[in-house]
Amino acid sequence: MQKGYILHNDEFIAADQAILTADNRGFRYGDGLFESMRMAGGKLNFAELHADRLQAGMNALKMDGSYLFDSYFLRQKTAELCKKNKLRDNVRFRLSVYRDAGGLYTPDSNKSGYLLEASSLTECSYELNKKGLIINVYDEITKPINKLSGYKTSNSLLYVMAGLYKTQHRLDEAFILNQNGFLCESISSNIFVVYDKQIYTPALSEGCIAGVMRNVVMQTAKTNNISIIEAQINPEILNEAEEVFVTNATSGIRWVMGYGRKRYFNEVTKSMSALLNAL
Repeated sequence: MQKGYILHNDEFIAADQAILTADNRGFRYGDGLFESMRMAGGKLNFAELHADRLQAGMNALKMDGSYLFDSYFLRQKTAELCKKNKLRDNVRFRLSVYRDAGGLYTPDSNKSGYLLEASSLTECSYELNKKGLIINVYDEITKPINKLSGYKTSNSLLYVMAGLYKTQHRLDEAFILNQNGFLCESISSNIFVVYDKQIYTPALSEGCIAGVMRNVVMQTAKTNNISIIEAQINPEILNEAEEVFVTNATSGIRWVMGYGRKRYFNEVTKSMSALLNAL
């Protein structure tokens, strides 16, 4: 059990104390969403991007009070929780926002509640993994494409099942397909594929999460005149690609070493990781 404190609706509570009742809509219906964030050197990384996505997700779910969850709120609350837990410099956060109302499928109101958790990280930078990931494609369940696809909602059974597949097959990561059979994302990250000296990533119209690190990597590439193409990507490309890497807000960039018998290089990935840390 996590030690220290969590922040629940502006109140510090022991992390091992039960706080959710049986009628909590996040528990009952997955009626909520979350953000995973990282603090490095005492500064919350990309707070504006996290706030923008969180507010857009709350609006899509028709939850009240999205304007309160701005970048100032994220910086202030993460700093308060760090101080309470005596955490310094490098910290991982999970902010869960849920519809704080009664009702069955139809909620009684759209009031929102939140829960903020923090845990310490050892690295101060986005260190590229020394050992490349071994991956495979999970195709037992596919991800639907709809107006909620881009947000990190609390309805995460697809990722749970893909995680079980990953464990069963002794993988480091599993790639998820969309409803049309094209590459979408991995369990916890966005996907980038280097093919014929071009970098490709699934377009948001393919149903992938609108990842904060995805956004940062694409903007960084643009700034450095590196072409990244958003596209519909057939999973067969994994057999021909030169490199594959995945990104998320807490780990940065991680390179993939193998897919089946296929082995990848990581020169482009190293360059992108160096540019990311230069930020």
